[in-house]
Amino acid sequence: MRKLFLTFFGSGLSPFAPGTVGTAAAMPLGLLIMFYLGAGTLTTLVIVVSIIAVFEINKYEKSTKTHDDKSIVIDEAAGVWLTMAITYGGIALWNNEYILYIAGVLSFLSFRLFDIWKPSTIGYIDRKVPGGLGVMGDDLLAGLAAGIMNLLIFRILAYLHI
Repeated sequence: MRKLFLTFFGSGLSPFAPGTVGTAAAMPLGLLIMFYLGAGTLTTLVIVVSIIAVFEINKYEKSTKTHDDKSIVIDEAAGVWLTMAITYGGIALWNNEYILYIAGVLSFLSFRLFDIWKPSTIGYIDRKVPGGLGVMGDDLLAGLAAGIMNLLIFRILAYLHI
């Protein structure tokens, strides 16, 4: 059960780019929650999943003597959901289907950008913070940074009337 949770239903077991596959696998569930239950519910899911994940990752790492195993992608799921909650929450008043699709694609791409690039504090957390807190922390911070960047992009587009 732990492995199923940590690999986000096995998506982290992909032999090619497990982080990207895990992020892509998390998107449909995030979109469903976003559209039917709202950004607040998605944010609550991020918090609950992250707390559980920290403890489960600590147990997994203790039993396997590894850190941040590539198959663990629950951190990517939580990170992209945070990006989506921020992005969609910030553009909720734009009742435009075209913008909503762009927001979904942008959420995926911007989260992956920050998750792979790991600038500044994101990289520091990835390298220096041990256990589940480090595994989850860098992705949650990447999700926050990506969400803020997306809001700025949409604000600039609105200002330019694009």
